[in-house]
Formats: sequence, C-alpha cells, structure tokens
Amino acid sequence: MTIQTMRSFKVTAFGQPLEEVVAPLPEPKGAEVLVRVSACGVCHSDLHLWDGHFDLGGGQKMDLSKGLALPRTLGHEIVGTVVAVGPEATEARVGDRRVVYPWIGCGACALCAAGNEQLCSRPRGLGTSLDGGFADHVLVPHERYLIDFDGLREELACTYACSGLTAYSAVKKAGAVTERSPLLIIGAGGVGLAAVRLAHALTGAAPIVAEIDRGKWDAARAAGAGEVMDPSDPDARKALLKATGGVAAAIDFVGAPASFEFGLAALRKGGTLIVVGLFGGATTLSLPLLPLRAVGIVGSYVGTLAEMRELVDLAKAGQVQEIPVQTRSLDGVQQALDDLKGGRVVGRAVIKP
Repeated sequence: MTIQTMRSFKVTAFGQPLEEVVAPLPEPKGAEVLVRVSACGVCHSDLHLWDGHFDLGGGQKMDLSKGLALPRTLGHEIVGTVVAVGPEATEARVGDRRVVYPWIGCGACALCAAGNEQLCSRPRGLGTSLDGGFADHVLVPHERYLIDFDGLREELACTYACSGLTAYSAVKKAGAVTERSPLLIIGAGGVGLAAVRLAHALTGAAPIVAEIDRGKWDAARAAGAGEVMDPSDPDARKALLKATGGVAAAIDFVGAPASFEFGLAALRKGGTLIVVGLFGGATTLSLPLLPLRAVGIVGSYVGTLAEMRELVDLAKAGQVQEIPVQTRSLDGVQQALDDLKGGRVVGRAVIKP
C-alpha cells in the first residue's frame, strides 16, 4: 500500500529559514475538506508570523509564540481544488475549484455567532493556528469556508482572502466619501493598491494616495489614484488641508507612527481614521483634540466571511480591477518572503505549487 504524502514549507524556529517537510496526506473528518493548493499569496502578515512578534513600539513586542505553535505552515491566501471531503460534508464535491476563507473562529462564541469569526479569541485560522497554504495541500476545517471563484484567475482569487478582503472591509468602514469629501489612502503596497481599486467600485470617487516610495507612484496612478503625494514632505499636510479642507476618511495601510499621525492630521472635523497596517510602533495622542474635532479612530482587521463573499461577487461581476501579481514556485517561498521583507515586491507575490 502506497502512503500518499504532501510537501510543505514550515516555520520551525522564528526568524529562521523555512524547512521543507514531507508528511502523510491528511484524511478529512466530519465536514472537513482537503484542498490541493494551486495558488497561495504571500502576505506581510506572514512576515510578522515568521518573526514571531509584532512591534508595539517603545521596545515592546507582542509575542506570537503562544498562538503559533511550531512547526507551522504559513500562507492564508489559498485557492485550490477539492480532492477529498469528510463524511459530514454535504455541498463540497471532489473537483470543485474554490478560494478559501482562512479567518476561522471557534464557532461557539458571541463574536462567531455575529459573523465576526476573524475577531475570535480562540481562532482556528489557516496559516496561523492551523497549517496553511505554503504547501501542496491544506485541510480546511469546514466546507462552508469554500467560495466559488468561477471566471476569475486563481492568482487573483487567492489575494481576495486577505489583501483584497482587508482592503474591502476597510473601505466599507470609510462610509460616504465623494470627490468633495475625499478618501485618503496611506501606503501603496499590495493592500493599499487593492483599496485604491475598490474605492472606485464602492464609492465612485478617486482616492488620494500618500506614499513615501516614489517608485510606487505610477502603480498608484494606474490603480486609479486621483492624486499622489509624499507624506514625508513637510508641506504635504498643509497642501492637502488647503486643497480639501480635510479628508472625510483616511485608511492607514502602513500602521507606523508617522503614517498614523499624518492620517489623523489630515482629517476634517467628524472624519474617521481607519488603521489597518501592522508595521508597528507607538504614538502620543492629545486626547482633548479627539472630542473637539469629533474624529474617530477605528481598527480594521481583515474581514468577515460575508464580506469575502461580497468581494468575490464584485470581482466576478467585473467591478474589481486586477492587481499586479508575481508568481513563484513552492520551492521559491523563502525567496518570496525575503523579497517582501526587502520591499522588492510590487503588488502581490503568489506561490503556485
């Protein structure tokens, strides 16, 4: 009898190169589904998970080691083909091509019951709490996390599970923005560019983009930015306020002290700053200015299963522009992480086992 095996590249020590592991192919139980991975995006979150911490600023770090038991296969932007289903699965069929929602909760708490599984304190996320898609197969806990992406390229469909979903949920939180009450997007990396494109579909208005790397300005303009500026320019904030009177909402896809401070200062009265990025650091707030300006500060973490279904439907309807994608082999996953960490990826790097 031949035992079927699967290949994966795992974190076995934080900050150290991934190690290739060959193990028996898992057999799905209950409503679990085994998916043969055909594409998996490489995300900035993977870098933090690989390092084993988030930088909280002031020399403090959020230790991820308790929630990320090693060895662990990273990768949460997963597309593939169903190759086996558990005995309790009633809808998934062998041969189905699906994109996977990875932000899976416990299924029993109040947050999960409200549809906010991504915020669950007992998560079962793929590529975090459970093994993910830097492999040729992945075991999905339940068939309901599979979404049909018929008509979309798999290299793009996988990015909707995190970068696209994160951008979509953040833009939805921006509320009513128009050309006269504009949206500011800070950071033109993969997620920021996705938000620029989605802003057109959701608001009908071209957002303003703030990006310190001028090498990304052309990509921002191509994505549909109405204006691009360098937030490190000492005159940038004054010029923005003069031109707009302050933006209705700003989405910070960087999450560094400088980007947060720029976004907060750019708001008009009653505006909202939505913080998405996880670069790290800390800042100081003048608390009286929050009520005096009536501004809001909101954190946005990926998105719900319902929002991902909405996003995929928008993409299938042709309302979501494509982002630049660089494809790599499974053997090239370590180089993809290194390139992302070194700022050498424009758009999204996607592993294709």
